[in-house]
Amino acid sequence: MGKVSELYRQRVAEGRIRADAAQQAVLPQLDRVIGDLAVLPAPARPRSGWRGLLGRGQAAPVEGAKGLYLWGGVGRGKSMLMDLMAEAAPVPARRVHFHEFMQEIQAGLEAARRRGEQDTVRPVALEVAAQVRLLCFDEMQITDIADAMIVGRLFQVLFDRGVTVVTTSNRAPEELYKNGLNRQLFLPFIDLIRQRMAVVCLDSQTDHRQGRAQGGQVWFVPADAVAHQALDAIWDEATGGAAPAPAEIAMKGRSFSLAAMAGRVARAGFWELCGQPLGPADYLELASRVDMLLIDAVPRLGISNYNEAKRFVTLIDALYEARVRLVASAADEPEQLYNEGEGSFEFERTASRLREMQDAGWGRQGG
Repeated sequence: MGKVSELYRQRVAEGRIRADAAQQAVLPQLDRVIGDLAVLPAPARPRSGWRGLLGRGQAAPVEGAKGLYLWGGVGRGKSMLMDLMAEAAPVPARRVHFHEFMQEIQAGLEAARRRGEQDTVRPVALEVAAQVRLLCFDEMQITDIADAMIVGRLFQVLFDRGVTVVTTSNRAPEELYKNGLNRQLFLPFIDLIRQRMAVVCLDSQTDHRQGRAQGGQVWFVPADAVAHQALDAIWDEATGGAAPAPAEIAMKGRSFSLAAMAGRVARAGFWELCGQPLGPADYLELASRVDMLLIDAVPRLGISNYNEAKRFVTLIDALYEARVRLVASAADEPEQLYNEGEGSFEFERTASRLREMQDAGWGRQGG
């Protein structure tokens, strides 16, 4: 615990991140949230179990700290600041990707429907509020109409139960769910954000994901210790020195693991991604969650690992269509990875895509 600004200065002194004037300019807002949370009394907890959570009648609102909506372009260090925020929290906190959180909420709503609840949002929101006082969301983005229709009600209950929300986004609040179906029903949520959260733009001119990874080498041959160190350096540059932490990509009742994820940068070994029975939906989900993926040790492909090679092709297609920046170490150059046996002819298309994805301008643009 402590001030976010103190943690930031410590990371800079350790050489784990580079000082950035725009990041430093928003640190007082992060410190303000931490300071407010430290002095607010803890709300009374409801009785345990679903009966306690449901409660007949509406409880009086609980005071919470005013939250923060931090938005700006990709690679400006928003996710790194969110990590520091969660670390500094003086109250029970959870740091989670917004998309992952909403998947959990939708699963909770479905369970409430099966129990026959008439108001499905309130008990799910109360369950969240019983566990945390600070929610740190990374990458708030509303693209799903199911999320758009419930998020306002969900957040209102969270705010009323004293939960403070801090979130990052690539878009200003008014740009959320832009041109979405029935967007007029979503507009009150934007008003709620403005009322309960300070809206701050991280207006940095530096994209910390660029550097070596953008316009520099991104395909390293062979996959030896030198290549591994190069990927370590790119990870540090892309994440602002975030410590690698394992992550789960969950969807529709199943999940798969990644060795490391920080914000929208992820890293995994070839066998983690292609050595288990994953399909197009899994890889598309992964591609929607990341802007950069680092893959360690892509082997030579052929008849001995035919199934894994097919999955690798499917993975690359998903990354290509989503314009995810790919960094990898491999046994050989793309054109030489799979040059004999069944599937080698089809792999020529994948090799071409891998070559194109090494271009300096490759990757998602803007927000």
